[in-house]
Amino acid sequence: MKNLASVLVMALLPGLAIAADNPDWAYPPTPKPAPLDSAVQKQVPGSAKKYTQAQIDDGFNPPDWFPDEHPPMPEIVATGRKPARACALCHLPTGDGHPESSSLAGLPVQYLVRQMAEFKNGGRKGVRANAMIDIAKAMSDEDVRAASEYFARLKPGVWTKVVETASVPKTYVGSGAMRFAVPDGGTEPLGNRIIVLPQDPVRAHSRDPHSGFIDYVPVGSVAKGKALVTSGASGQTVPCAICHGATL
Repeated sequence: MKNLASVLVMALLPGLAIAADNPDWAYPPTPKPAPLDSAVQKQVPGSAKKYTQAQIDDGFNPPDWFPDEHPPMPEIVATGRKPARACALCHLPTGDGHPESSSLAGLPVQYLVRQMAEFKNGGRKGVRANAMIDIAKAMSDEDVRAASEYFARLKPGVWTKVVETASVPKTYVGSGAMRFAVPDGGTEPLGNRIIVLPQDPVRAHSRDPHSGFIDYVPVGSVAKGKALVTSGASGQTVPCAICHGATL
């Protein structure tokens, strides 16, 4: 009986570890996506283009609302190369990306190339890594280089607004693993979390690169961050600015 109990405990340990690493509030089950509308054409402020939601979420031809605001995109960024989806779907043509994806604009070419290699060889893992692992394995070295050079040329935009607060709207994780406020859902304590929500949910659903996000952080976070950057929190650690510069 003791041996059986030991086996059961050992079998449960991986699941317990996963649960500890991925708290429910951060990784709740994603609801089943609704069918994509292919009839109603949508627009975003400042763009003359029109797309249906089905076109907006097309992994191999995502929207480019403002084509004059960025250099020509390589094929792998604009439309992908099956089975690798277009980089612009999640990271946007601007490279700023949504919160569930990385912001790539302005990162060094060699850094981006190395990260793709890490996805490909198993060096990067995690609950949100599976999609990139599959994409990296499907991309050629030439496509990785082309995408990296494109995103490295871009200038990062002012994409997020930081709000210090003790409470936040109640949220859920919607399609594409993006977090949204529950309609008429009230608020809840923020605690020690950082919750990121779209400034405009409708424009976020449309993948509008002109509509960013709000980072809700605990009260006092900005002052603590400044102290870490400038003085290492009064000598508790090495100041960030020593390596990254005062403006990071």
